[in-house]
Amino acid sequence: MFAAQLVLLFDNAKHSYYLDLVFENPAWYAVSYAMFLPKEVVGFARMNVADFHYDLPAELVAQFPPAERTASRLLKLMADSEPEDAQFPDIVDEFQAGDLLVLNNTKVIPARVHGKKESGGRVEILLERITGEHQFLAQVRASKAPKVGQKLFADDDSVALTVTGRQDTFFELEANQSGSLFEWFEAVGHMPLPPYIERDDTNDDAERYQTVFAQEKGAVAAPTAGLHYDEATLEKIRAKGVRIETVTLHVGAGTYQPVRAEKVDEHKMHSEYIVVDQQVCDAVKATKEAGCRVIAVGTTVVRSLESAARVSEDELISPFVGDTDIFIYPGYEFQIVDLLQTNFHLPESTLLMLVSAFAGTKRIKQAYQHAIDKQYRFFSYGDAMFMERVARA
Repeated sequence: MFAAQLVLLFDNAKHSYYLDLVFENPAWYAVSYAMFLPKEVVGFARMNVADFHYDLPAELVAQFPPAERTASRLLKLMADSEPEDAQFPDIVDEFQAGDLLVLNNTKVIPARVHGKKESGGRVEILLERITGEHQFLAQVRASKAPKVGQKLFADDDSVALTVTGRQDTFFELEANQSGSLFEWFEAVGHMPLPPYIERDDTNDDAERYQTVFAQEKGAVAAPTAGLHYDEATLEKIRAKGVRIETVTLHVGAGTYQPVRAEKVDEHKMHSEYIVVDQQVCDAVKATKEAGCRVIAVGTTVVRSLESAARVSEDELISPFVGDTDIFIYPGYEFQIVDLLQTNFHLPESTLLMLVSAFAGTKRIKQAYQHAIDKQYRFFSYGDAMFMERVARA
């Protein structure tokens, strides 16, 4: 493969923009090292979403969690090394004194509600986000999409939901519940297992589809990279002189939405609410100043930290509270994260694009094929990866 770099300087007070011209038989691409390089500047062939496809045997999609949280396998992908098979408890050996480990402390809401229309037709409501005392956004599955003004009911008939509008693929709903919406969902809702887990949720999922460090209610999908940790493993990591901090990113149902564009840069990323506080920012800066490493548990932590770095004007990273729609794909220049522990991600997904940006597209493809050949378990309840960021050439 032949590669050459063309540097384009578009000073925006913090970042310069770059293009890599990569020739690889038979395709070549140009990718931006900034988040939003104007399309008119690119002028070259762009990455296709189909470039992130891989074939996965259905039997490798994990339908249940392992017997114990730490019983998963671990595929290590370190810089300049071949994929290495390990067990998840071995991850403790990868930590060094002075490292900073960042977790996502979001807590999953029982966000799936089974219900019916006034006509009796079945509906399934999947919460996306609570927007007011009685208002929320949701996906609604039904034989025919409900119209504005139509009423929906949970199976227990306790609450009426009125459709008040639409936002893209989501419905705006208003409930006449007496308590809080959180309390209502906890009373009637089910754990929102992802669509590739082809079974109903059980009582076990209420515990296992939740991290042991979950605190802040708001997610409708688990930050699944964190499901592998138990308290004993976290204590072993702390004992090595590793600092542990948390951010919050409330994972939305949009995380499972397919990328419908043909070109990667045409995809419109969904927004998710994040909190990166001053304590986390101070920890990141102290870690970097000491020459130590920032380790993210999951793509949600990567997106949170990189979002806080993106909005910072004078420092490496600044506190940020609000929505982020950061879209990280090959060519992105990482500011914060050095190592990433994550799960295996769906073909053609934005999360697969993120890890490809982090560890290199070719290396990720090779690692995923290795995992398939070795019968690793994939997705939310599946096995884990631990990868080192590839330095930009």
